[in-house]
Amino acid sequence: MLSTLTYLQFHALFVVPVVAGLALTATYRLGSRRDVLTGTAILTGLALVYTTPWDGALIRRGVWWYGDGAVLLRFWSIPLGEYLFFILQTAMVGLWVARFRVDTERPLATPTRTRLVGLAVALVVVLSGLALLRSDSGLYLGSLLVWSGPILAIQWLFGWHFLVGEWRTVSVATLVPMAYLCGIDSIAIRLGVWTISKQYTTGYTVPLLDLPIEEAVFFLLTTLFVVQGVVLYTWLMDRWE
Repeated sequence: MLSTLTYLQFHALFVVPVVAGLALTATYRLGSRRDVLTGTAILTGLALVYTTPWDGALIRRGVWWYGDGAVLLRFWSIPLGEYLFFILQTAMVGLWVARFRVDTERPLATPTRTRLVGLAVALVVVLSGLALLRSDSGLYLGSLLVWSGPILAIQWLFGWHFLVGEWRTVSVATLVPMAYLCGIDSIAIRLGVWTISKQYTTGYTVPLLDLPIEEAVFFLLTTLFVVQGVVLYTWLMDRWE
């Protein structure tokens, strides 16, 4: 399929202006500017390192592909635009969650039993993914859940109780960027920038957007990673100091 936009043009139209707008109007109610930006920078590096092997494996498997002319440059089978997405999404969400407040006065000390609850829930996510991987149609969603499990385990083991206590901030900070990313993802698919395989997806879609549910889950999880990561990092740094 001939793409209407290149991947880089897609970023220039829908992603870069939002990141620039958030950067120019940034407020740091969550914590100090240094802590928020440091936490976001760390998460950006982790996103690149952790996501690249999983993303490349699914591209090579044919879970999604790109329109003719949409990709100008690839590294290890992954388009340059994909790497930029890892960076820009993390920056966008980090700058967005910085506008919210959390109660960092809560002590870091947490009973081991409480921490293990978070680990157990993350394990359920991984096991659900493994069950989905038993069929071709569960490949995208199943691999996504398995891939997300270790990140959720680390974050929830450290501070799921703190995140629950700040559920309003975590919810709004996650759902607003997620909704925007789902919207522009739907546009990109309609324009032929990329195509999601029907063979490797469940067939369920997000109402109104006609977006594969796997894409929505991807943006939910990746946005949640950043929100939780920045919130927990800010809490840790505030208590440490």
